[in-house]
Amino acid sequence: MIILISYFQLFIISFLAATILPLSSELVLSTMLLTDSFDKYLLLVVASFGNILGSSVNWYLGKKILIFKDKKWFPANERQIAKGEIYFKKYGIWSLLLAWVPIIGDPLTIVAGILRVKFFTFLLLVSISKISRYIFLIFIIFK
Repeated sequence: MIILISYFQLFIISFLAATILPLSSELVLSTMLLTDSFDKYLLLVVASFGNILGSSVNWYLGKKILIFKDKKWFPANERQIAKGEIYFKKYGIWSLLLAWVPIIGDPLTIVAGILRVKFFTFLLLVSISKISRYIFLIFIIFK
């Protein structure tokens, strides 16, 4: 039962780490891998699924968020939104392969939603990005 709860905790932390919350799924995953109490392939699947789902929520929020752009509490002004769009358009949808990068990855997934990147394309590129990062981490730990 404790093992199942631990996998669920990894899922939740991986999900939340894909949002703007300052959490590290890599730290949790590494710790779980080093205990040698968990199946590394199942950890890869759980962490990846949680992280990709969190990024998908960001995409959806980005798609819907501009309805609030005229509110005083909205965290970005028109100029900041336009600047983000320019950078995203300059580097294209391929920039989503950087969705795993701390600080810039989460906003990229929101901007993708704002710019209405097709969800399948978004999901494919973000999945490649997130899963590759975790595979690399597992490779480094078990090298």
